[in-house]
Amino acid sequence: MPNFGSERFQDEALLVARFLLVVLFLIFGWGKLTDYSGTVAYMVQSGAPLPSVAALVAIITEFFFSVAIVIGIWTKPLAILMALYTLAAALIGHPYWTMSGTDRFANMVDFYKNVSIVSGFFLLYLTGPGRYSVDIKLIGTGNSKRRSY
Repeated sequence: MPNFGSERFQDEALLVARFLLVVLFLIFGWGKLTDYSGTVAYMVQSGAPLPSVAALVAIITEFFFSVAIVIGIWTKPLAILMALYTLAAALIGHPYWTMSGTDRFANMVDFYKNVSIVSGFFLLYLTGPGRYSVDIKLIGTGNSKRRSY
């Protein structure tokens, strides 16, 4: 099957994909980080258990894990953690099956967007971060198809 030249730009595409996959988390994680009290208030409003802890988990996961993925450090384990976090956010934050009307539709869209993002994290887990990453600098170079990062 033809690869349409994809191998030639594979590492560059992985770098761009890593950034695009987490840009949403970077933006909203930064907002949570810079307004911690507002984030805690939101956690209280949404019924999250231990709102202060939930806010801290959200900030660490959304902002700091995303920064790590962009620079390509601990990419594979963080991709799995981000997939699980995103799935949990979909289930907890967008329970469209309990809603009706326009709220149901809006939350259904957001739920399935989260599911799509989960699949992106699984693909990142399978492919690894590519050449432009801290992981590859720590582990060494080699055939990209045989990398174990």
